[in-house]
Amino acid sequence: MRIIDTRDEAAAVFAADAMARLTGLPGVAVVTAGPGLTNTITALKNAQLAQSPVILLGGAAPTALQGRGALQDIDQRPLIEPHVKLFRKVRRVCELVPAVVEALAIARERLPGPVCIECPVDLLYDEATIRKWYADAAGKGTSVPDRLLRLYLNRHVEKMFSHSHQPLQPEVRTPVHPRATRSRVVAASEALSKAQRPLLVVGSQALSLPNEAARIAAAITRLDIPVYLSGMARGLLGRDHPLQMRHQRRHALRESDCVILAGVPCDFRLDYGKHVKRSTTLIAANRSAKEARLNRRPTIAAIGDAGLFLQDLAATPSVARAATWKEQLHQRDLVREKEIDAQANVTGEYVNPVAFLRALEREASDDAVFVADGGDFVATASYILRPRSPLTWLDPGVFGTLGVGGGFALGAALSRPEAEVWIIFGDGACGYSLAEFDTFVRHGIPVIAVVGNDAGWTQIAREQVKMLGDDVSTVLARTNYHEVAAAFGAEGIVVKTPHEVDGALARARASAKSGKPVLLNVWLDKTGFREGSISM
Repeated sequence: MRIIDTRDEAAAVFAADAMARLTGLPGVAVVTAGPGLTNTITALKNAQLAQSPVILLGGAAPTALQGRGALQDIDQRPLIEPHVKLFRKVRRVCELVPAVVEALAIARERLPGPVCIECPVDLLYDEATIRKWYADAAGKGTSVPDRLLRLYLNRHVEKMFSHSHQPLQPEVRTPVHPRATRSRVVAASEALSKAQRPLLVVGSQALSLPNEAARIAAAITRLDIPVYLSGMARGLLGRDHPLQMRHQRRHALRESDCVILAGVPCDFRLDYGKHVKRSTTLIAANRSAKEARLNRRPTIAAIGDAGLFLQDLAATPSVARAATWKEQLHQRDLVREKEIDAQANVTGEYVNPVAFLRALEREASDDAVFVADGGDFVATASYILRPRSPLTWLDPGVFGTLGVGGGFALGAALSRPEAEVWIIFGDGACGYSLAEFDTFVRHGIPVIAVVGNDAGWTQIAREQVKMLGDDVSTVLARTNYHEVAAAFGAEGIVVKTPHEVDGALARARASAKSGKPVLLNVWLDKTGFREGSISM
């Protein structure tokens, strides 16, 4: 088993999260007790909300010293338990393996999510060493308190190691993947057959079973209705599928007479369900009954795996009458693409972010995996970059967490060693995981990071300056991030003008192919591309 050590505990959990999303198998992170475990809380919550099967093995103070002021000794359960499916506190050596087997199953079944196992340090060393530790602690005194302490510690050790020498054959549990009932699939098929303007929105949860990606894509093609892809579903249909629409989703939802939400809840991203008219037939396919009904009760709730639901639906004889509707949405997309082209042609002092991302879209390889970590620059990238194939786009998910970049890229590169892994960093976000370039260098992981350096927390500044007339706490510097990466042993490249872009991208790819991680520090002009786009 290959062990990869990171510079930060959160990065370890983010890496495990990325591996879980890309493979469907639980990713595992191991951290120390106390502050090591508390440092993972944001990453754990991100995994929980993204429904990623992550196993966190967390240390703890020795069993006999817990609550007595030992190093890094705190009550960890109340801190971690709200953010995981299961928190298991192990007290005996014989419980370690069953706890891991249980965690591997629970993390994947039903609604996937993280599981934490607390492993006290005295359960992790060999028995002879631990017995000596406790014998030394017990001392050789002859007073009554000394004898009672020795008796207590001896009994404690015996209990810790009881049954640990018995042969163990753990029963591997096959995770249960829920499937919508046949009656709900038929009801959805009938509703789809009557629709004139059907629309499908596919989210990350539809890819909970990554091995089903090709079959899900084929099912969408058979359904033959317009589709919007979000989150981990980006790239599901490849780069230029005729059914995939990319722009004006809000308008399309409002105009549709039958909307299928496959693994997508009605949260802030759909304006809490207000994007869909009350008269519209709303079909919600979701592993979670709660999420299927969040803020908006669907006409048909198909509770089960969203990807399997799409396959079952495509196998029914439904026929959607959507040719005119598809062409209308396609023409709308073409108009928006022309607008983006016009914005890409605007010149300024530094590099136009839209033009840069257009260049990156042309340059990145056909096996590229994009990791998104940032605000304004990353949101712009989501309009421009086209993931090449299923499971080639990684973003934080609904939690909107900054700092996933280093860990996600690490997990992606380890899961897909043949792929060209790009991190799309905002300059604010890159500060969270920039030190992971040390990890990339030490372990020979040749990721390419692009820092969109506009010297500010631009997504915040857009609204704050308009509302308050003040840019306080939104201003950053044109920091030399490339020099930081170079100091860790990576390749550092700075790009300040448009004519440097193509050469810098080619140089970055060449360095990565040679096995060296790269950071491009791209000085950006301010733009109005995403004016008024903040969501709450």
